[in-house]
Amino acid sequence: MNKKWETYNPQWIVDIAKEQIPDKPEIIAALSKCIKAKIESRAYIYFVNGDNPNEPNSEWQFEENIMLEDKKNGTIVLDVLKENKIGGVEFLKYLK
Repeated sequence: MNKKWETYNPQWIVDIAKEQIPDKPEIIAALSKCIKAKIESRAYIYFVNGDNPNEPNSEWQFEENIMLEDKKNGTIVLDVLKENKIGGVEFLKYLK
């Protein structure tokens, strides 16, 4: 199935990040820029193109994961890319 990019409001996850990782303002700022998303499934939302990860000229250049906790969505894993871009978010409770 070919998913389309759509407008996204990241405020809910920005608020969680402000509360749980206040020492990472660069990540909070990056999350606030996640206004276009490709919803792959209930378990994963892309904010950048994930084609050819970590290959030359790919937008997806992985740096680290950051875990957040949310009452509604459970454990959320942020895929942080180089230059403090957010590649996407994974919702562990929806993984099969």
